[in-house]
Amino acid sequence: MKYIKYTIISLLTLAGTVSCNWLDKESDTELTLDMVFANKTRVEGWLGNVYSGIPDPYMGHGRYLGQDILGDDMTPSERWRQWDWGVIPFILGEWTPSSSWGGNYWAYLPQRIREAYIFIENAKALPDQNLPQAEVDFMKAECRFLAAYYWYLLTDTYGPVPYTPGFIAPSDSDIQSLKKPRTPYYEIIDSLDEEFLEVSKLLPATYSDNRKYGRVTSIMCLAIRARMLLFAAGDLVNGNPDYASYTDKEGVHLFSTSYDAERWTKAKNACKLLIDEAEKAGHKLYVEKDANGNDDPFLSCQNALLARYDQGNKEILFARPGGCDYTDYEKHCTPIIGGGNGGWGVTQSLVDAFFMENGLPISDPASGYVKDGFSTSDEVRGYDWETENNGTCTTASGTYNMYCHREPRFYVTVAFHNGWFPSEKRRYDFFMNGADNPHTHDAPQNGYLIRKKVSPETIVLEGNFKYRPGIICRLSEAYLNYAEALNEVEPASQEALDYLNKIRERAGVRKYTFGASDADYIHVDADQDAVRKIIRAERRVELCCEGLRYNDLRRWKEAEATLNGDFYGMNYSGSTPETFFTLTAYQTRVYNKAYYWFPIHQTELDKNENLVQNPYWE
Repeated sequence: MKYIKYTIISLLTLAGTVSCNWLDKESDTELTLDMVFANKTRVEGWLGNVYSGIPDPYMGHGRYLGQDILGDDMTPSERWRQWDWGVIPFILGEWTPSSSWGGNYWAYLPQRIREAYIFIENAKALPDQNLPQAEVDFMKAECRFLAAYYWYLLTDTYGPVPYTPGFIAPSDSDIQSLKKPRTPYYEIIDSLDEEFLEVSKLLPATYSDNRKYGRVTSIMCLAIRARMLLFAAGDLVNGNPDYASYTDKEGVHLFSTSYDAERWTKAKNACKLLIDEAEKAGHKLYVEKDANGNDDPFLSCQNALLARYDQGNKEILFARPGGCDYTDYEKHCTPIIGGGNGGWGVTQSLVDAFFMENGLPISDPASGYVKDGFSTSDEVRGYDWETENNGTCTTASGTYNMYCHREPRFYVTVAFHNGWFPSEKRRYDFFMNGADNPHTHDAPQNGYLIRKKVSPETIVLEGNFKYRPGIICRLSEAYLNYAEALNEVEPASQEALDYLNKIRERAGVRKYTFGASDADYIHVDADQDAVRKIIRAERRVELCCEGLRYNDLRRWKEAEATLNGDFYGMNYSGSTPETFFTLTAYQTRVYNKAYYWFPIHQTELDKNENLVQNPYWE
């Protein structure tokens, strides 16, 4: 009879499947599967363990998983690599198939997948313990989603993987039979597409019981499905000529060798279905009003990432149920004098990506952008955010002009010199040896810290952290996904512009029109390339620092061009305005063609001779 230690299951990964590696047995902790699934508390505990594989969108995307750091939004202090920031060497080109990675999906996610399949196979109603069949059916559907979600994360990270849906390796399996080759990319995507759609029909769109917050809904299924299909339509996998000769050891092509426009149609339809079902269920963009009943774009954009679902934030489509490490995140975004580690900032390219107050990019001569010099008066826009979260104004007199008259999302994302430091109710001083720059590894390395997803109510020095949801998907992404897919299928459609404008209206900037520019609208040419450009620019600022930018650069095949070379910022060693406000290269990044996919670790290749390494890693 098989025994397990209930609180921990140790599993040995092999080619996407797992075999049991039983822990030291203690008579008072041995449990059979029958015993586990005959007890409601243990059943719920098992389900909770399956859920535990959902990535943490705070420190998970940063320190351990690295999506934000691998992109060009966030920049941590390089010297933090010695404290488990293992992804930092990757951005510097120090990456091989033998490199360790904190996420370690290849080993970790199959464990969660196997636990999901064991739950589906063994869970049953326990009416005498108030666990009815209907609830068990929901739980099994949740496990189907979670298993599919983890397969998606594996495929998103490594590309083709040995895909064995529903398979639980028997404990007496012959090892050789478990050495599966990799499954072609689109075979996995098409299978997961069907699974997400089918499971969405088994689950409710929302739960009335607040205790079920974070449990899988039909909307979560459709959100991940839409995100997956958008990536699957992109240049990286949809007929990428770089992979034309990439096969497994039997000569099977692991990526498509030809472009398929139907992939974009599938993505478009999936994105629209998500939007329709989400809005039908009451999801909408989060908007806050000021004291006069007018939209406050600053508070709206800030709190869309901070407000809970039960506080009216119906923009949330998928949130991690508890366990998010936003305290560690906020510490690293807070100056050391405020109790933090003060070295996690945003890049200059992100600073430059935000629009001006009039909605134009800084590259547009009509935007009014001024790079150098300093403001001579306070900039007051009259929103409640200014007095509630930013002192008394948007920017104070004496602020570097580069930071003045920018759009609202800039100010709730970027902490800059002379910007407002909410915890201490004063202005940041990032000059060398100033209050917030001790000129160590715990200092703004390029003159900026992150403000997005940092609560203005947090006081790190006192250990006071404001709870907030760990958002995986939100409606604004769904709108932008749909606009992008629609533009690829129906170039320059008004509907694509309409969904883009929903995002801009909430952000308090002028919308786009194919007509003439005026006080409310900005003209854009009715051309696919022009619309593609503004959609991508909007994604950059709306979804920045949310773990999505890196995948955008990957699927557009722009990572090599964007993530190679010098990264700039203000001068970390500058102690005067003249020396600090000088664009300075603080980091040189390396990104080669291999990096589009994580390598399969060498130890896994050594275990399974049927595997082939990802392209360009050998």
